[in-house]
Amino acid sequence: MSANRQSNSHDERPRSHDARRPASLQSQAGVAARQLAVDALIRIDADGAYANLAVPALLQRSDLETRDRGFVTELVYGTTRMQRACDWLVDRFLPDPERIDVTARAWLRLGAFQLAFLDTPPHAAVGATVEAAPRKISGLCNAVLRKVATSLPVEWPSDVVRLSQPDWIFERLVADLGHDDALGAMDAMNRSATSTTRDDGYVQDLASQWVAEAVGAGPGDLVLDMCAAPGGKATAISSTGARVVASDMRETRSGLVAENAARLGLPGDRFAVVTADGTSSPFRPGTFDRVLLDAPCSGLGALRRRPDARWRINPEDIGTLCALQKELLVSALDLVKPGGEVTFSVCTLTRAESVEIDEWLAETRPEVVALASPGAPWIPAGRGALLLPQAEGTDGMYILRLRRPESSTGANS
Repeated sequence: MSANRQSNSHDERPRSHDARRPASLQSQAGVAARQLAVDALIRIDADGAYANLAVPALLQRSDLETRDRGFVTELVYGTTRMQRACDWLVDRFLPDPERIDVTARAWLRLGAFQLAFLDTPPHAAVGATVEAAPRKISGLCNAVLRKVATSLPVEWPSDVVRLSQPDWIFERLVADLGHDDALGAMDAMNRSATSTTRDDGYVQDLASQWVAEAVGAGPGDLVLDMCAAPGGKATAISSTGARVVASDMRETRSGLVAENAARLGLPGDRFAVVTADGTSSPFRPGTFDRVLLDAPCSGLGALRRRPDARWRINPEDIGTLCALQKELLVSALDLVKPGGEVTFSVCTLTRAESVEIDEWLAETRPEVVALASPGAPWIPAGRGALLLPQAEGTDGMYILRLRRPESSTGANS
């Protein structure tokens, strides 16, 4: 399977001038785009909305042109990613930062993001933001953002503020990856996400495509994708000629898989979608030639694609996820035939959800054989391999390939 076109997932850098539109229309569009972006930021901050759901919903109701829609997406995603750094930039010039309400905070973050991270010219970033902001806070925005503009470039107080991460994520990634690799990963995940378009027209991150390829499926194989939504890996595996069962535990999520399969025109006799809990599978043991377990995880390798994830996940969530990953992995091994293969993957970089899962497996199921992992740009990580986001501009991933022995003697055989 090839990925033949790569692009940003949205128009990541607005042009300061568009010769196709009069200046007055450019100004109106800039105001409307910033107002819509702040509407999304307030929903994310105050109401707990997800950026990837809030932005499309607001854009659907707008009449913005394509380039302005891309600008809105970049403003919301970028400001959300970099909110800790943006808060530090503006709080230096506020007499009492704690008293700033959610609306003013959103506008100040938006302006600071444009100035510090979007390379918008200061006169445009400050002027357009002040023009778009509500009149009652326009004076505050003007005063603070002008001071931010004249303070750049800045000497950041710490790497964790510069990289706009919660302390615990920063500390865990440094501990698990080492200082340089961790900072490189966090810096890469603060850039706009890119994606590649497969030959069949499906848009998917290249790392996910590599995971699907690593399953090693071919014509005649019966393959289960245990946690398949939204269906990218399952549909990629189907393109090899394998018969695929794509499963997910929620009907809405399995519905997404079915929609994508239908859009790609996959035949029903080679691609089936079911709603099922992977921890209590409806399938008989030993049914499948290969199983892909792209397990639920903390997502700390895909923070560029999920801008608000870093502010939502808690340290204790990782322990809960690890317990689930282990339960699913045992189920996957039981569902594959003797001699069959299981591919375990997660889009995270934590040791607990990768190497330590394999260490646990080696102890509890010593009969299971670890297979060769992909080579560069993947790097060895225990018996599996890790893909750092900075290596190829992809999501961060961990992969572990396993084979159930021909005559299994494990307790869960």
